[in-house]
Amino acid sequence: MFEMVVRWYKRRFSDPHAVSLVAILLFGFITIYFFGNLIAPLLVAIVLAYLLEWPVAKLSNCGINRTIAVVLVILAFTGLMLLAVLILVPTIWQQVGNLVNDVPNMYSATQHFIAALPEKYPDLADLKIVESVMTNIKSQVIGAGESVVKGSLASLVSIATLAIYLILVPLLVFFLLKDKQEMISMASGLLPRNRELATKVWIEMNEQITNYIRGKVLEILIVGCVSYVTFIFLDLRYSALLAVAVGVSVLIPYIGAAAVTLPVAIVGLSQWGLTPPFYWLLVAYGIVQALDGNVLVPILFSEAVNLHPVAIIVAVLVFGGLWGFWGVFFAIPLATLVKAVWNALPSNEEEIAE
Repeated sequence: MFEMVVRWYKRRFSDPHAVSLVAILLFGFITIYFFGNLIAPLLVAIVLAYLLEWPVAKLSNCGINRTIAVVLVILAFTGLMLLAVLILVPTIWQQVGNLVNDVPNMYSATQHFIAALPEKYPDLADLKIVESVMTNIKSQVIGAGESVVKGSLASLVSIATLAIYLILVPLLVFFLLKDKQEMISMASGLLPRNRELATKVWIEMNEQITNYIRGKVLEILIVGCVSYVTFIFLDLRYSALLAVAVGVSVLIPYIGAAAVTLPVAIVGLSQWGLTPPFYWLLVAYGIVQALDGNVLVPILFSEAVNLHPVAIIVAVLVFGGLWGFWGVFFAIPLATLVKAVWNALPSNEEEIAE
């Protein structure tokens, strides 16, 4: 057994380039795992820099000085964000308040609906099971109320953190875009010399991460807008709030779509009951999710989605457990990175000899 492990180690790590690659990855893993909260503004800035690099590069290719191009792109992006916030946030805030006030009525309607199941379907619904379900729902509602109170007490800390982000992130984005080549050269000087495999993996992953971030933002916007139009057409209450939830849910592959289905169904059920409009809502929502998973995602992530669904779900669970939101957001690129690193490592003595 020990000899087998030694042979495997020699096949994979006798090449100094492979050792350098693993060392770089371990350093990055340890840094993010232990200091992720401290460098969170930098991570946000890196994501935005990847997103804005394309328009900056286009303006630079047109002959505009890169510094001026960076300033123009950041100002345009900030303006769009402020416009979206001024239009969207008041609507969302109003609908959140209406939803909070309507929760008792929705709970009462759901309670009456579930309590009536044994009378309508005596062979399918047992009274004891219905009572246990209602008790569980009641405890969940009380727990959610306690969480809201605790969250409101911690809101001052969140506001302070947001203020810091609003100052640091734009500055970091500006310098990351303006001094991109200088920073890459400086980072290259700190890395080991034997980094041929690391460079190969970096070139592949840099392109994939760029396409992934751009595609994920487009997916959120498209799914959110299509969901909003659909909910408005069906005259569903809290359409803007639910559309935002559906759009954000695409950050978590498979799991997010399943999780956001419940609030959409509850709102529709409390509004219409088991009537044709409710069934039309479920059909329309199912069509949106099907088009997202089978048409939009393959178009936007033609390379990144070359992973088995089980591998993607495992990546979401593992990296999300390690790094929280950032692990979930980058689950697909991280899974692709693991695959690329494994393929890049030498697999036999002949490859090492070459």
